[in-house]
Amino acid sequence: MIETLVGVLDAAIAGFRVALLAVAVILAAVCMIDWMVRTRRLTPFGAVARFMRASVDPLLRPVERQVVRAGGLPSSAPWWALAAVVVVGIVLLSLLQFVRGEIGFVYGSLMGGPAGVIRLVVTLAFEIMQFALIVRVLHSWIPIRPGAWWWRWAYTITEPILRPLRRVIPPFAMIDITPIIAWFILGLLQGLIVRAI
Repeated sequence: MIETLVGVLDAAIAGFRVALLAVAVILAAVCMIDWMVRTRRLTPFGAVARFMRASVDPLLRPVERQVVRAGGLPSSAPWWALAAVVVVGIVLLSLLQFVRGEIGFVYGSLMGGPAGVIRLVVTLAFEIMQFALIVRVLHSWIPIRPGAWWWRWAYTITEPILRPLRRVIPPFAMIDITPIIAWFILGLLQGLIVRAI
């Protein structure tokens, strides 16, 4: 059953990779044409320009508003849209690969007997702590309400690790590097404990 699920995920990842590449190529061509229309490299009165203004530009208006709000040129909206689609595709592909790897790891650990189960629990505990560190770092970059539940759990898990490190390690050029150091310490401890089991 698990082997079948892993096989399905492998096929889905391969198919998604091909589909993502096809979408990126098509979107790149559309963005290039739209950019050429917006910058008057193509005649604004032709059939292509009319089609772009009627069909593509309404889809790009939200992106264009964000670009202009950030101080960019409206003509660069197609390229930002392309970059967003590529980034979202890469994130989804990475997420699928992560899920596939975790399923394979859990299955292999469960087949490894009691030592495998202990190895699984230790690895998952360390991965949760490392994920909580990522959430804390992202929270420092993105303005989110401090009392939000998706923030509090990460703070609760990581603060006992980061507080002692902050006492020893000063900020580096006004940047708190303790999450980075904690990440490497957790990875080192995880490797040592898993090898000892």
